[in-house]
Amino acid sequence: MRVLVTTDTFSGVWTYTRELVSGLVTHGAQVTLVSFGDIPLPHQTLWMQGLHGLEYHPTAFRLDWMQEGEQDFQAAQEYLCAVVRDTRPDFLHLNQLSFGALPVATPRLVVANGDVITWWLSIHGREPADSAWLNWYREMVVAGMKRAEAVVTTTRWMNEMLRLAYGDEFDGQVIPPGRNPIYFNPFVTKEESVLAIGRLCDTGKQVSLLTQHSHALPICIVGADSTIPAPALPIRADVRVSTGECEFSVKGAQTESQMRTLYSRSTIFAATSRYEPLGLSSIEAAFSRCALVANDTAVYRELWGDAALYFERNDADSLTEILEQLNQDRDMTRLYGTRAYNRARERFTARRMVDDYLRLYRQLRTSKVAVA
Repeated sequence: MRVLVTTDTFSGVWTYTRELVSGLVTHGAQVTLVSFGDIPLPHQTLWMQGLHGLEYHPTAFRLDWMQEGEQDFQAAQEYLCAVVRDTRPDFLHLNQLSFGALPVATPRLVVANGDVITWWLSIHGREPADSAWLNWYREMVVAGMKRAEAVVTTTRWMNEMLRLAYGDEFDGQVIPPGRNPIYFNPFVTKEESVLAIGRLCDTGKQVSLLTQHSHALPICIVGADSTIPAPALPIRADVRVSTGECEFSVKGAQTESQMRTLYSRSTIFAATSRYEPLGLSSIEAAFSRCALVANDTAVYRELWGDAALYFERNDADSLTEILEQLNQDRDMTRLYGTRAYNRARERFTARRMVDDYLRLYRQLRTSKVAVA
């Protein structure tokens, strides 16, 4: 099977693409990968070495959700059409909703890894103010979802959000995200500490909930969710921050090795986000056997069920109470760490995700041939 995959080079979507493409090639697929956004740095593409069934085309076309993205959209579409003509894939796996309407005959699915309107609905409880750009953006997204054989989301929650934002005229499929457990170490001796990921000013990640009260456990916040190459000389990126109520350490962008160590050493991962279309950070924490303390939102309930503890939605007081409860009861912390780990092994491996996608590719190709 020949598959063309599009992606962007920003944090979670790039990680998701790495797992997907690596798995497809391992299963014998020939993959053409086209990226948008920033040209990736060499350390970001190291994983491609040895994947002999992969052909990679990096581009710097701006993404549709950027205000300037409209200016690049036509050229990006034309470029994709040219790649399709040259490589003749059997299937298109498009990680940008708006490319679903690409004017080629190849069957395709689009994946909702996040979008402007569902983000606004989740963060602000309303849609963004009307504008010419927003009207264009909505039109492109709706056209892409209508044309695609399937619109894939990682959760039922995201599927419902898309219908709320854009209407019901698409075939929705749910394929949970996956990570390879080999990248994480669940058996390192833990240090009693709490880890969270997100910029302090990010209202979507809202890690600032951790700064509103004092905590008995040390709090570490990684202020960037993208990894960096290992520096030639060690650089200390920690700063100690005090709000008057709480002291915590903030780290800048980390290498993959540093992130693996932070996950494996932490006993608790605070999943504070109010908008989570992918959920990869909590999965990585679970594979590291961290107890999950999650914002009580529909998406976290769907992902983790009874394998996590939940604080009242967006409530710093409730978050503090649960962290204190876990600090007082170390057996409970270990129990929830094991629960999260077991659930991740059952539901969120890259192997299962890739198998689900291959099954869907074959199903959609067969359906299209039958209709034709």
